[in-house]
Amino acid sequence: MGPASGSAVLLFHGWPYDIHSFVEVAPVLAAQGYRVIIPHLRGYGSMTFRSDATPRNAQQAALAADGIALMDALKIEKAIVAGFDWGARTADIMAVLWPQRCKALVSVSGYLIGSQAGNVAPLPPKQELQWWYQFYFATERGKAGYAANTHAFNRLIWELASPQWAFDDATYARSAASFANPDHVAIVIHNYRWRLGLAQGERQYDAVEATLATAPPVTIPAITMEGDANGAPHPDPSRYRAKFTGPYEHRTISGGIGHNLPQEAPLAFAKAIIDVGRGAG
Repeated sequence: MGPASGSAVLLFHGWPYDIHSFVEVAPVLAAQGYRVIIPHLRGYGSMTFRSDATPRNAQQAALAADGIALMDALKIEKAIVAGFDWGARTADIMAVLWPQRCKALVSVSGYLIGSQAGNVAPLPPKQELQWWYQFYFATERGKAGYAANTHAFNRLIWELASPQWAFDDATYARSAASFANPDHVAIVIHNYRWRLGLAQGERQYDAVEATLATAPPVTIPAITMEGDANGAPHPDPSRYRAKFTGPYEHRTISGGIGHNLPQEAPLAFAKAIIDVGRGAG
């Protein structure tokens, strides 16, 4: 959306959401002259693998590499990158590995880059409880259960992650259509199993993952955001402040805003992109 000659913005959604998380953000940015590009992540919507032999790999490095490959395919040299959940992690990685390609960053829940080694350490019980679905997905029962009940499962996640968001059936159904992708279950299961070291990634990403395991800082201009009613696991902003070494601001959005911040507070999310873009020059 927006003029082809405009400054590019790439918006990345998370799980279990889709491109409609930005349905009200995109027109605001387009009206400001931005070229807005909102891709489905692997395993969502109209995305397809070109070969049955391609691993259904959802490790963090692969998703970020997809972002750069998309920019290359569209001949976009530099873009603002922004997202939430899986999309925030994707944008974070693009910012630290390819800062020359990223003009600025907007990241909901801040610095989400992790590693398999870092995920080995147990968390306090209340935090572990929030990750219940990750442990469910680690089992074959969980994989079968997610495949059999994708629609209901993901609606439950929406309700838990955004407890004050009064979305209607039509809003959920619009995004839920993207979960019918034939590779959706495989991608989701691989993502969470990879994080726990229960699934292998691809060797072509080993060097990238080694770099990410050192938790490199974000040096480009950045704004991090958090909703005041985020029911999903998320770090306190104080824990990641030191990871942003360039121009930086954190914004907490009030009003019962949950995990799907771009869809619940689209004007605030769009304003962050416009502001960080202006700050980046």
